[in-house]
Amino acid sequence: MFDVLIIGGGVSGVSCALVLGSAHKKAFAQDKKIGIITHQKISSLQEALFNNAYGIPAGKLGSELLTESLQQLHDLYPHVTQIEGEKVLKIEGDSPNFNVITNKNSYKTKNIVVGIGSANTFAIEGLLHYVEPHKKAIAEKQRIQLKNDDHKVTEGIYVAGTLAGHRSQLAIAAGSGAAVATDILTLWNDGISSQAHDSIRK
Repeated sequence: MFDVLIIGGGVSGVSCALVLGSAHKKAFAQDKKIGIITHQKISSLQEALFNNAYGIPAGKLGSELLTESLQQLHDLYPHVTQIEGEKVLKIEGDSPNFNVITNKNSYKTKNIVVGIGSANTFAIEGLLHYVEPHKKAIAEKQRIQLKNDDHKVTEGIYVAGTLAGHRSQLAIAAGSGAAVATDILTLWNDGISSQAHDSIRK
């Protein structure tokens, strides 16, 4: 049983996983089981070139970020389980007993974060009734989002990035994933506002 299972290995999903993983020394998070399904058949990052993203060297390719960020997650926070090569087909159950079914396996989890793109090919059974037209995308692109209130779709299910209704910008997607992570950390900390920061001070 995962405490949280993140669906999507793009910017918002990995950002969420990094923040959650970095909190492992906090008493309320140290025993939490975190997983991320990293399947990325299609990602807008694969054709991206970054010259205007804060903290990222000019000329960085999005395809490099996709692989480097997952390697960073693996190296720094190996307790976060990375599930490769699986596509989520269906979500069953209710909080805190969800069953996430992929093309290869099924996983039990208490919380879910959906951090995949906003293409109208979205087809995760169990979430389709939350789908609505994307409120900030160009209508001709026919993008979609999941109905949510500040990233929360329903009890135990969160959405991040463009699928949460945000515009397609790396910094926005990363911040959205981090925001969901801090909401989950706060949940684990009995509702007391919490976040995870690293510091050079000891």
